[in-house]
Amino acid sequence: MRENGRDKVSFETIKAEIKDFGRNNFIEVARKKATSEDGSTNEFISVTRGYYAQDGSKKYKKSLTIPDDEETKEFVAEMIRTL
Repeated sequence: MRENGRDKVSFETIKAEIKDFGRNNFIEVARKKATSEDGSTNEFISVTRGYYAQDGSKKYKKSLTIPDDEETKEFVAEMIRTL
């Protein structure tokens, strides 16, 4: 099945950690897996900023995905530590 000219992909959160900051904000770092209809999978790291709505639910604003390879993860971690 294709949706808007694209293969349908399902996403699964394998593990996630949340750090609250400020009055109402959080950052979530998660390992996720994308699975396409043909069964191929791709794992990646997601860094997402969000906030808590008045009812306490999480609202997500912006997200960055990082490929799950050691060289890229080390580069991003080092740049965060040193910048």
